[in-house]
Amino acid sequence: MVPLVQAAVSLFGAPLGGTTPSVPSVVTPGTDPTALMSPAPFADLLTEAVGQVGQLESQARSVVEGLMSGTGVDVHEAMIATEKAEMGFELVLSVRNKALAAYQQVMGMQF
Repeated sequence: MVPLVQAAVSLFGAPLGGTTPSVPSVVTPGTDPTALMSPAPFADLLTEAVGQVGQLESQARSVVEGLMSGTGVDVHEAMIATEKAEMGFELVLSVRNKALAAYQQVMGMQF
């Protein structure tokens, strides 16, 4: 499983599509491991993660609005939704920061 997706799945459950990418656990000799996985470009993964965080944020907003309007939403539900959105944002932000640092390091290399 792709590390970003794996981290998001461990924090928030299955991705929006309801399926997780499958990676074979055993690679037989002579098999190209990259052929077994269909890796998505990093930009696609980051875009998907931002979309998931956006959905978490909108869910948190609707739950908090439900709490404020008194439509039967408990305080703990609002706090859980808010914390999920915050953790998702922090995860995407840290991945972005790591990617930016790696890019800056590569650009600073002399060939």
